[in-house]
Amino acid sequence: MDDLAGFLRTRRSRVDPAGAGIPIDSRRRVQGLRREEVAHLSGVSVDYYVRLEQGRATQPSEQVLDALARVLGLDDTERGHLYRLARQRRRKAKSPTGRLRPELLRVLDLITDAPAFIVDHRLDALAGNRLAHLLFGRPVEGLNTARHIFLEETERGLYADWDQCTRDVVGHLRLAAGKYPEDPRLASLIGELAMGSERFRRLWARADVRARTYGRKAYRHPLVGELELHQENFATPDEAGMELLVLSAAPGSPSADALRLLAGLDFDDAVRPTAHPQLGG
Repeated sequence: MDDLAGFLRTRRSRVDPAGAGIPIDSRRRVQGLRREEVAHLSGVSVDYYVRLEQGRATQPSEQVLDALARVLGLDDTERGHLYRLARQRRRKAKSPTGRLRPELLRVLDLITDAPAFIVDHRLDALAGNRLAHLLFGRPVEGLNTARHIFLEETERGLYADWDQCTRDVVGHLRLAAGKYPEDPRLASLIGELAMGSERFRRLWARADVRARTYGRKAYRHPLVGELELHQENFATPDEAGMELLVLSAAPGSPSADALRLLAGLDFDDAVRPTAHPQLGG
């Protein structure tokens, strides 16, 4: 699903040669750095770097990876991704089991004033509280947020900033593919999204990786209108690959009023049942 060679090619195409100290003129036709330029700046032979990009060189040293990360201007998330890809042939990470502990579900039930739900590395929603069901207009169990964004809720759907959401989702799935290259359900989901969405295919080809982080999330709810919420992510400490996501509104804001209105809706009328939930594709 992911490979070191492809990641290196996409990263070097985005490096500004002038910023890397490479003289350029009007005759230059290469976007980003040439392979020999990356090799020179990293202190490795051109032949070795070419073999890396062709997938013929394995197990690059820490020193080589550090040099490549520096030359390619990788951030912390991309640097970690590079290291995982380089180690894939040495050690395959097992996919998390995703078993929900009763204690975690009990914590979820204690959150009553904000939508909250638990997702795994495939972006499968495994459980949610009442407000999460009301936000999505359906039981969240069985909902895959990547599938929801790309195949069900397009530009005019629930996600007010759909464009940004799609980039975040693809970046997360790229990161997950690097961590769990042997996960068949993740591979199946990625294939389904690539078959069903041209935008997903374009974004996937960019090979961007993004860690899921806290921040603003905007929704356009059909019953209560605009919701500008803040998302906090809480990773479970048992390495199950799951996170608890909590969406809160600033006190006294219109979004806080909208959340109270949402909470007061009749549950059976506001949430449509899902007859055939899918988990993870």
